[in-house]
Amino acid sequence: MGKEWLESIRKNIKFLFDIVINDRVKASILEAVPFWIAALITGFVAVGYTMFFDWSEGLLHAAISWNREIIFILAPLNFLLAWYVIRMFAPAAGGSGIPQVMAAIDLSSRKHERSISQLISFRTLVTKIVSTGFMVLGGGAIGREGPTIQIAGSIFRLVNNVIPSSWPKLSQRNYILTGAAAGLAAAFNTPLGGIVFAIEELAKIHISLFRTALFASVIIAGLAAQALLGSYLYLGFPDVKGLSLLIFLGVAFCAVVAGITGALMCKGILGVIRWKRSFNTIKSIVFVIAAGLSMAAIAYFIDDNILGSGKNIMNDILFSKDKYVSWQTMLVRIVGPIISFSTGGAGGIFAPSLAAGASVGSVLSDLFGISGANANILILSGMVGFLTGVTRTPFTSAILVLEMTDRHSVIFHLMLAALISNMVALIVDRRSFYGQLRDVFITEARTAKSRSAQPNPANPAK
Repeated sequence: MGKEWLESIRKNIKFLFDIVINDRVKASILEAVPFWIAALITGFVAVGYTMFFDWSEGLLHAAISWNREIIFILAPLNFLLAWYVIRMFAPAAGGSGIPQVMAAIDLSSRKHERSISQLISFRTLVTKIVSTGFMVLGGGAIGREGPTIQIAGSIFRLVNNVIPSSWPKLSQRNYILTGAAAGLAAAFNTPLGGIVFAIEELAKIHISLFRTALFASVIIAGLAAQALLGSYLYLGFPDVKGLSLLIFLGVAFCAVVAGITGALMCKGILGVIRWKRSFNTIKSIVFVIAAGLSMAAIAYFIDDNILGSGKNIMNDILFSKDKYVSWQTMLVRIVGPIISFSTGGAGGIFAPSLAAGASVGSVLSDLFGISGANANILILSGMVGFLTGVTRTPFTSAILVLEMTDRHSVIFHLMLAALISNMVALIVDRRSFYGQLRDVFITEARTAKSRSAQPNPANPAK
């Protein structure tokens, strides 16, 4: 009798245990499926956006090859169209997109739903793509990586909004954060960079609560992109063999220069943006046209390397015997983003920062007579240092360049450059570029909310 009783208890416990396990597995799957779907969509959209961006850039170069003077029409016209699209359809789609995602994460709650929908939504997504297309056709010194992050955040939020209410799901903040990481991974083909960026720049919550969803989404988005583009490196395999031990001194000096110049570039952009705040519509139009004409004049009379994202510069100096660019090229690669971002059109700052940093490393290599693999490591260190000076995310910057080039043997060189540039950038500005812009979006959202909460004088009952 006792054995039968124990056997009955064992069966009942096993039955209950199976039910609990099955329910847990079912809940985990239902939680994960929306992330998988959003990541897959993000990967495909990121590839489509990349192809559109590259096609626009190719069209620009074809037009300039046909007639160089045409840049005086293309730049002001397309800058104006990029600004107009943003102004008319989605003001929060302007600029990089990363500060908007950061603001959306900070505002993630029901009471700020309207503000979040202005920062990341389908309307913002479409407007972002269209505006960057115009900016590229106009020769804007912009990249597609920041916009891809905002696009991915919008996709993940849209998927989160259509999940059946009966399904278990994580918070909207987790979706937006995971989307941003997946977007960066798909844009650069850098899964580790996406994860590190989410942890270092975006996350203010315990990421352990949704780390499986984060990892899975980054992997799926990256694999979806690779399925269409193939396994690729953003910058290929530069030669870094046989480096001198003394090159560490060069890396440190390059990091100092790159970190300071990166922070100065951002300070310039922020200064122009603050100056423009009091502009009315007419003044804004005049400024945008003047910015386009300035880009055209610099490209035509000084150096046409000011145009575009600058990826061609990185490839040219890393994979050819001629490792040097002129100091004019370095300056225009710093001035170009200041002019382009100040217009209010959409565009990212990651690629332009990498190109500017590569130019810094190239000029310093020429200055000190450094060549070959040693010049390459200064160029890579300049990229890491300049990007760190902009974003203040040293780990992300080092990991991104490491994954872009697959040069794991120089990880300590890149980490040293990131560490030093992050410290010296504080001399110029203690706060990051993205952090200051994020605060602007949060302030605007809270101001708009407080205004809408005030009673209408025409109808006090409301």
